[in-house]
Amino acid sequence: MINILIALFLLLGGFFALIAAIGVIRLPDVLTRMHASTKAGVLGSSLILISCAIFLQETEITARVVATILFLMLTSPIGAHMIGRASVRNLKTKRNEVENDA
Repeated sequence: MINILIALFLLLGGFFALIAAIGVIRLPDVLTRMHASTKAGVLGSSLILISCAIFLQETEITARVVATILFLMLTSPIGAHMIGRASVRNLKTKRNEVENDA
């Protein structure tokens, strides 16, 4: 039963990581790419880490997995926000340059 649960978490994590990668490649602009990479990427990574914790069944590994998942959940939105902010600033700068040249 545990092997089925581990396999399910691994497959779901791999699926969400694949969706994140496809989203980064296929989506049209930076903001939607950023959204796909952070949301699906964190979920996929978390599911894979949970499956590893279930497989190993050690308290030290489980504590590290929980800490890693919390770290991912806390830092990914901040990183995505900074990338989006830089992208918007860059877009505004380019628009101002075009207006000044005209």
